[in-house]
Amino acid sequence: MPTYQQDIVAWSTDQAGLIRAGRFAELDLEHIADEIEDVGKSEQRELASRMAVLIGHLLKWKYQPERRGASWDKTIKAQRKELAYAMDESPSLRGKLTDVRWIDLVWTKGVALAVTETGLDCFPDECIWSVAGEILNPLWLPD
Repeated sequence: MPTYQQDIVAWSTDQAGLIRAGRFAELDLEHIADEIEDVGKSEQRELASRMAVLIGHLLKWKYQPERRGASWDKTIKAQRKELAYAMDESPSLRGKLTDVRWIDLVWTKGVALAVTETGLDCFPDECIWSVAGEILNPLWLPD
């Protein structure tokens, strides 16, 4: 039986088999607990990544109105739908939307994305939009 360090994919398959067989005494509980915690962290990272992409595109929309197009519009809509879906699937993620430190982090990442993609360096250092009322609102776009 492969260990966690040798081959995590084979290890996870073996651990699932042990659980299904009811052989609980043979489980690698410490690493199973680590993996369960990592699932939650992965979901949080995915939420942050999608939010940063959304913010970056909203910033580009606001600061480069002459370059607005279907691609940006589709990306904004897709990210909003993915974020809504993620929060419907894992409602505890909604708590991040009111976490000031998390919002600051995703705003900073969104600004970095906008700077990289536009070459502009005129974006605000702090979030200028409300998360629920504007950023995630499917009917809202910045002027």
